[in-house]
Amino acid sequence: MNYLEAIGKYFIMIREVFKKPTKWPIMRTLILKEIDELIYGSMGIIIFISFFIGGVVTIQTALNLNSPFLPKSLIGFATRQSVILEFAPTFTSIIMAGKVGSYITSSIGTMRVTEQIDALDVMGVNSLNYLVFPKIIAMLMYPFAVAISMFVGILGGWVAAVFGGYAPSGEFIKGLQLDFDSFHVTYAFIKTIVFSFVIATLPSYHGFYMKGGALEVGKASTTSFVWTSVVIIILNYVLTQLLLG
Repeated sequence: MNYLEAIGKYFIMIREVFKKPTKWPIMRTLILKEIDELIYGSMGIIIFISFFIGGVVTIQTALNLNSPFLPKSLIGFATRQSVILEFAPTFTSIIMAGKVGSYITSSIGTMRVTEQIDALDVMGVNSLNYLVFPKIIAMLMYPFAVAISMFVGILGGWVAAVFGGYAPSGEFIKGLQLDFDSFHVTYAFIKTIVFSFVIATLPSYHGFYMKGGALEVGKASTTSFVWTSVVIIILNYVLTQLLLG
């Protein structure tokens, strides 16, 4: 019953987020601030992880395609499919759930502990709209980060293939172009938009409704990361079945 109560409370929170909006000049400043902290501030770790994940996928694929009858272009094909379909949208989202989700939960949770949210409510401000809505809008920029992740991941794969001696540059690029289906990119971006909404709202829920002191803020951050990751994995399965099944 506690899980059902939490799910209902979450959807009520989502409804309240879009009620009684904050004035646009203030909201614009909040949105730009969140874009800087949530998206731009995460680009470094996204690029770093994507580059080496692409390289690892290429090396593992090359070591398993050791038959002389298999063309080297399959290494590029497997790297492209792995990065675009799964690693860029899903793996990056799990990383973002840890980095961004923990930040959102701890910042809102600290405001709850220090009674800043109560002060907003007393002033007649819709605290959910003021705190959560800018994060939702900022996370709509997340697909651009995933697009960069795709590019850097494939670039990392190319570097590993060419400089590691696993495949010539021409063969790798031929594999990247082999049987390319543009819907796979569309599928990845659809997943990314859904994941971005989850990353913005689920940690906000855990921060906004937490009770206790500073210790509970840390516990709430851990709990929000676990549940955000679980929801992302489940949604990944559901969306894959719906869009590609």
